[in-house]
Amino acid sequence: MNEGARERLFGWSHAFDEPLVVTVAIFLSAVLVIAVAAIAVLSATGRIRPELRAELVRRILSWLIIIPCIIVPILAGAAWIMVALLALSLLCYREFARATGSFRDRAMSLVVVVGILSLNFAAIDHWPGFFFALPSLIFGLLALIGILPDRPKGYVQRVGLAALSFMLFGLCLGHLGFLANDSSYRSLLLLVLLAVQMNDVFAFCVGKSVGGPKLCPNTSPNKTISGSVGAILLTTALVYGMTGLIFTEPPLSHPIHRLILGLILSVSGQLGDLMMSSVKRDVGIKDMGSFIPGHGGFLDRFNSLLIAAPAAFHYINYFRGVGLDQATRIITGGK
Repeated sequence: MNEGARERLFGWSHAFDEPLVVTVAIFLSAVLVIAVAAIAVLSATGRIRPELRAELVRRILSWLIIIPCIIVPILAGAAWIMVALLALSLLCYREFARATGSFRDRAMSLVVVVGILSLNFAAIDHWPGFFFALPSLIFGLLALIGILPDRPKGYVQRVGLAALSFMLFGLCLGHLGFLANDSSYRSLLLLVLLAVQMNDVFAFCVGKSVGGPKLCPNTSPNKTISGSVGAILLTTALVYGMTGLIFTEPPLSHPIHRLILGLILSVSGQLGDLMMSSVKRDVGIKDMGSFIPGHGGFLDRFNSLLIAAPAAFHYINYFRGVGLDQATRIITGGK
């Protein structure tokens, strides 16, 4: 492992060298302070119902935990955020497996977990060939494992559910970890994470303020068309401003590319949310978990990343490349 790779993986001395990192740190700190102050003022003046106040306090307290858990590993070094994202992938899969009942098939679950671990190892090792070959290999292994019990009844459901699990929590979330192989990984990860989280906030605020027809009433009764459109406009504007601090050279520095990336993150983020809402309605549950007060489980909070992460990764990789200036196979030492 050369010095450059070691610094990227474990170094924190250059954590605030990138303009976007400083901007996001100030922005998040200001938002939390303003939110706490607003709740205090509304409570003191009696303009907020006690039950709503309690809900908002739970959410603020959750964000006071969530934000450091995201920001600190990103600042500490690429290895730490990769490990954090691996833990997130496994926790999300655990919630999904319990909700859908797929955890009962131990062999299939073991293959999914091994696949998630392998993909994240390939990301940490910066081994693109292995990373992009693994999906086909894991899908083939799942198809084989499904045959071995000689139980054709339910084969399609078992293999299909396991393959979907691996794709969502291994491959899709694994793209976030692979982004950490870029020299500007802090800015890129903050771009994706902040955009999809603010996308949810924008949709909620605009939807509650404007109201109007529901977007998908049978899938997610609280989401409105106005909220969706408002989120697209506001998230695209946010991403446009953020990417101006990241991409200083063409082609991604061009306004059109920055607008397209904003649209991609907003639309794909909403699709990921709706996709998981469909799963919850199908299995008859409200939340995937209850670990995060006011938010449900890990998957309830981070479902927007499932489609947004690979979509943003491949757009950036196609026009700019990811990690092209960094050493590859830094652990295995191959060529």
